[in-house]
Amino acid sequence: MKFINIILSSLIILSVACQKPGTQNKIDLSGTWQFAADPSDKGIPENWLDKTFTDSLKLPGSMTSNGKGDAITLSTPWTGQIVDSSFYKNPEYAKYREPGQLKIPFWLQPLTYYKGAAWYLKEVTIPKEWSRQSIELFLERCHWESRLWVDDSLIGMQNSLGTPHRYDLTGILTPGKHLLILCVDNRVKDIDPGLNSHSISDHTQTNWNGVVGKLFLIARPLINIKNIQVYPDIEHKKFTARIRVNNSAKIPMIATLKLSVSGPGTPENQSHHFTLSAGENILTMEYPMGQSPKLWSEFHPEIYQLTATLKCKHQETTDTYQTTFGMREFKAVGKQLLINGKPTFMRGTLECAIFPKTGYPATGIPEWLRIFDVCRAHGLNHMRFHSWCPPEAAFEAADQTGFYLSVECSSWANGSTTIGDGKPIDQYLYDESQRMVESYGNHPSFCMMVYGNEPAGQNQISFLTNFVKFWKSKDNRRIYTTGSGWPIIPENDYLSSPAPRIQGWGEELKSIINSQPPRTDYDWSAFNSKYLQPIVSHEIGQWCVYPDFKEIAQYDGVLHARNFEIFQETLKEHGMAQLADSFLLASGKLQALCYKAEIEAALRTCGFGGFQLLDLHDFPGQGTALVGVLNAFWGEKGYITPAEYKRFCNSTVPLARLKKCVFTGNEPFEAAIEVAHFGDVPILNCTPEWKISDKAGKTVQKGRFVKTTIPLGNGFKLGNVSLPLSSFESPQKLTLEVTVNQFSNSWDFWVYPAKKEKIAGEDNIQIVNHLDSKTAQLLENGGSVLLNLKKGTLAGAMGGDIKIGFSSIFWNTAWTHGQGPHTLGILCNPTHPALAGFPTEFYSNWQWWDAMCHSGAINLSTFPSGITPIVRVIDDWFTNRPLALLFEAKVGKGKILVSGIDLNTDLGNRPEAQQLIYSLKKYIAGSQFNPAITLNIAQIQKLTK
Repeated sequence: MKFINIILSSLIILSVACQKPGTQNKIDLSGTWQFAADPSDKGIPENWLDKTFTDSLKLPGSMTSNGKGDAITLSTPWTGQIVDSSFYKNPEYAKYREPGQLKIPFWLQPLTYYKGAAWYLKEVTIPKEWSRQSIELFLERCHWESRLWVDDSLIGMQNSLGTPHRYDLTGILTPGKHLLILCVDNRVKDIDPGLNSHSISDHTQTNWNGVVGKLFLIARPLINIKNIQVYPDIEHKKFTARIRVNNSAKIPMIATLKLSVSGPGTPENQSHHFTLSAGENILTMEYPMGQSPKLWSEFHPEIYQLTATLKCKHQETTDTYQTTFGMREFKAVGKQLLINGKPTFMRGTLECAIFPKTGYPATGIPEWLRIFDVCRAHGLNHMRFHSWCPPEAAFEAADQTGFYLSVECSSWANGSTTIGDGKPIDQYLYDESQRMVESYGNHPSFCMMVYGNEPAGQNQISFLTNFVKFWKSKDNRRIYTTGSGWPIIPENDYLSSPAPRIQGWGEELKSIINSQPPRTDYDWSAFNSKYLQPIVSHEIGQWCVYPDFKEIAQYDGVLHARNFEIFQETLKEHGMAQLADSFLLASGKLQALCYKAEIEAALRTCGFGGFQLLDLHDFPGQGTALVGVLNAFWGEKGYITPAEYKRFCNSTVPLARLKKCVFTGNEPFEAAIEVAHFGDVPILNCTPEWKISDKAGKTVQKGRFVKTTIPLGNGFKLGNVSLPLSSFESPQKLTLEVTVNQFSNSWDFWVYPAKKEKIAGEDNIQIVNHLDSKTAQLLENGGSVLLNLKKGTLAGAMGGDIKIGFSSIFWNTAWTHGQGPHTLGILCNPTHPALAGFPTEFYSNWQWWDAMCHSGAINLSTFPSGITPIVRVIDDWFTNRPLALLFEAKVGKGKILVSGIDLNTDLGNRPEAQQLIYSLKKYIAGSQFNPAITLNIAQIQKLTK
């Protein structure tokens, strides 16, 4: 009798708790909250639960977006404000220097800053219809530790960085008025993800305090669906649903669970009966998807919606839960990554939580759609979230656009932070990864998961090995690796390695692009052959460009570009403010050239998994790393369009293997042509074409390859192109273009005459390596001199200590502690008569490789400001010195052209140098050689050691 009464009482409770049509079941908490900062941690000991907060702010938002926090001063604990002076040795920064320190915001500076506890309070009124229902508080993204009180009762604490904070308030929020009191703390406590982790770092999103995204209370029946995980099986054309049901009725209940799917080719509904025990229940159902389920991929982002309806016996209403999913399989087989059994190639970039307007991540789908559309326009199909996990909107947008995501568990174990040593971060990584999979695991875009970036710790390998094993056995919907960058272990599904890239940290000028003459026939096969798994190269690129000072005005949110303001000021102090845009465009062309070389090398490597750029857009932290062809807002900078970038970075890219890029007329041009094709299907009955054209666009020669079918993969050879060059009597830049259906790519090369005509008056030019007394007298008497400085002879104060190479700066000189090169290519007037015999654009192209690698950058800081170099070198934006490769002056009655390029050593093996010195001598011997600036002998002599 007692048992029967319990059942009847339970059924009465359930009937009251069930929702009815039109009943409010969600309370939006966005809007005004009472607020108080608690920098001294007085809130709990002084019982602020009874305190009336006199301040207020708006949520969703952060303290900074609401104008709360401390002004930035030397005493503010903002990690970007006080910088060790070793980063900036240039005396030009003296006026910004405090004793022993340097007051320079070397990354974006927030308007205000706060680190510590902050209290948020809101009064809510619970409707009577919510009586005896399951009630949850949902906070989409807190930063980061939250503690919740209802009235004067502590509910608990949560500390997820990458998933919503959810508080179960069932039985606590009774009908009537209540106070929600939230304390958010953005300090690192016992759990330390790493100082530079982008989940908490001031370098990018900032270490903000607040709550963003969706904020609401929701009421549901006491017996409800908490979560559904969908496991697609494309081989058997079905999925398995794992449903977590919470039974708060405290007694067993009979329930009917119905699954229905909407989307392309919708199959029939499925229903099953279950007996629910008290508490948590895990239910499993299989769902056949018919004969032809639509598969999700980058080419076909087909999304299904699953609706689960739970009805308990004797209940009048039901609980409903919805989730989206895709029928797809993403796995590593041998050395290849496969999407639905087809080979794919990861063409990725990083997202490091860079949101300068807000200082925190976007939580709306439109912004993420915009970002992925920009990436797609540049030929990418993949994004890695460096040491953080994005909000739900990113996954939803990636699902819709067919974008592959690699997500990290909010950690970058570096410096004092280690993993595998038994610290609280170890357990946190397991907890956080499980929260991430529960929240976002159904998204087909969620293809890869990693502990985090570049781990550290003596026991990291054993810890990460177990971490990978745990997830491989638990969830096969994605692939796993130990860490972004390292370590390489047999258990990894794929390898993330920084080794297969053109240049890395600490390589100075030894990289292929700086130490070897230009060519396009290298790849990463030797490294790739050492391992059995697919390799996705880690953080390739990092090629810098000069700052775009027009960008400063775009920083109208919570972060301001004080770093750009200082760089602009020093440029002005050196008298070159008018050259800012030219420096941007010229260095940008070089940057794009370096990225083209980097990406094509990866695409040429057979059996390669792909690459992750650092970065398609700029990284504003770590000393200001302007590594993107796009700015921090994903906006174009004006020197390369998405369509141009997509020619060498796409699902299908024609490729040419050239053993050299500079030729003389007595040798043939030769290129081996191939294609990388990772499209949706093979290209059938294709007739690839090629042509060679001159600078004016006139076709010199063209041809077709044999009609063929191009399979999925890379390294597919189309044929060879050969062209005799003996007919080219004048120096030329030519362009080879290869077209495969609608996909085209091109490569510049140069041909110089093997024999050169005698220059009239050439014998009257004195060519010297240093200015001795005899040459000085010649100048005083009206002679013409070409001062050809040998590499290494330039005095230190005159630029001899500047590391110069062909490529642009890697990452930035501040953060790499002076790794070379320190320069960003050349800027010149291509119509200057001194360069008439040396065809060039206004920027560095491959024909300048020889000059840049055999030269010193001449520092003109102590020379008259009126000197306009014939060829400038663009300096590091931290120093902004006026640098030259070639400049001219009057000395006495004579004239001198000074070359920082060594045009003498090993000249027989340097056709570019032969052609350049020929062009310079012809200019000096001609009537147009008439320098505007006058220097004295002493000024010229101090150039050399």
